[in-house]
Amino acid sequence: MRLKLLSPGEMNESQRQTYDESIAGKRGKPPAPMMAWLNSPEMARHATRLGEVLRFDTIFPAKLSEIAILVTARHWTAHYEWYAHKRLALAGGMKLEIIEAIRDRRTPEFDDPKGKMIYDVAKSLHEGHGVEKGLYDEAVKVLSERGVVEVIGLCGYYTLVSMTLNTFEFGLPEGEVSELV
Repeated sequence: MRLKLLSPGEMNESQRQTYDESIAGKRGKPPAPMMAWLNSPEMARHATRLGEVLRFDTIFPAKLSEIAILVTARHWTAHYEWYAHKRLALAGGMKLEIIEAIRDRRTPEFDDPKGKMIYDVAKSLHEGHGVEKGLYDEAVKVLSERGVVEVIGLCGYYTLVSMTLNTFEFGLPEGEVSELV
């Protein structure tokens, strides 16, 4: 870990307010990258709020939104992010075969056209740096305009998360080994 994470007793007032707001939210605890973001309390406050919206208040159930998150974690080889969101994806009902395919950089087989479209849009955003017109038009049909906006938000936010976790070298919990190579 490249950064000393502050305990609540070491935080200044602005950091502590942000920390307290995060534990009062839907997560019930601060997201790991927020502990690094607290070095910029306003950024931490806004990023954490955005993360809560994207995690809990999109039009997608967890098993669908986690597709975009796992594609992002895999793209960035974000070990901690993968570790955390694989568990959330399984708890949300995602099939292990889909998770393993994303991990292995293979295209998963989806029963749900929305899941396939989220995967395709997320891959296009990360690998193609955008979404070509044909895919965009199909994505709007399958996901709605709001859904496309939220997939972009998920990929963008979790890119910030992945970059933070990777840069500051957040480790996995003791005894855990990364699945990503």
